[in-house]
Amino acid sequence: MNNDRLAIVVPCYNEEEMLAISSETLRGVIDELVSQNKIAADSFILFVDDGSKDNTWSLIEKEHEAHPENVKGLKLSGNVGHQYALTAGLLKAMDYSDVTVSIDADLQDDVSVISEMIDKFHEGNEIVYGVRNDRGTDSFFKRNSAQAFYKIMAKMGVKTVYNHADFRLMSKKALTEFSKYEESNLFLRGMVPLLGFKSDSVYYSRKERVAGKSKYPLRKMISLAFNGISSFSVKPIELITWMGGLIIVCCFLAAIYAFVSYFTGNVEKGWTSLILSIWFIGGVQLLSIGLIGQYIGKIYVEVKHRPRYHEEKWLYDNK
Repeated sequence: MNNDRLAIVVPCYNEEEMLAISSETLRGVIDELVSQNKIAADSFILFVDDGSKDNTWSLIEKEHEAHPENVKGLKLSGNVGHQYALTAGLLKAMDYSDVTVSIDADLQDDVSVISEMIDKFHEGNEIVYGVRNDRGTDSFFKRNSAQAFYKIMAKMGVKTVYNHADFRLMSKKALTEFSKYEESNLFLRGMVPLLGFKSDSVYYSRKERVAGKSKYPLRKMISLAFNGISSFSVKPIELITWMGGLIIVCCFLAAIYAFVSYFTGNVEKGWTSLILSIWFIGGVQLLSIGLIGQYIGKIYVEVKHRPRYHEEKWLYDNK
């Protein structure tokens, strides 16, 4: 009998339409893995309610009451965002399991590859990434923007796994080391590769959402992308320096042109070029100040050392 206890961590926000479906599907995954002697019989699902405003938590309680051995629940006191909720679940599961798999409640990631993840874990891998092998279900914009995101991250020097989101396996050893990262600005896709443990990948095709709506609109995707870049790279500030130098060179060349025009009598009256130059330089200055302000804001958040989240309820057994 295999004694490795698996915890499947599922962050949830307003997922009342998917909760029962997710619970049934993931319990089926656990049952199959237990029957194949790949995990311990007391493996479980940990649903993390990220301050949902619908009936998500009451449904988690109902699933726990019906399946106390295989369904656990963690309720956060408010909505803190996907990365914090996922982190809360991983760190809670670390104390009760030998290996964890994180997956979103919409189950668009293919649960059938969890078995392959476990196999790779037994082969000695501490981290196993779930990687999409195609983006056929994405819109043209989302597909191309996602590819641009990974390329920009690579250019900025951020180590990520291409086409990998937050569907991954982590051993207890990897989670223990991850728990030492105490920063408030979380970007797990960039943090986990920094651990440096032996890792591998499994590949799958992402499915359409069965029910409910996506909790990651364009605004949140852009915010996540910027947070990842600004949390792991100072290259945007370096680019500002280079841009400033380029503008100075352009202004120097423009000054030479103005002197030559003056002495050759080819001066044209008008303010268009002057106004456009002022607007351009002003825009660059405001953009630069705003970008630097974002970095200063992150420092401000970090130095306060406030808790990243607060736990309200913890469903582990029926006592």
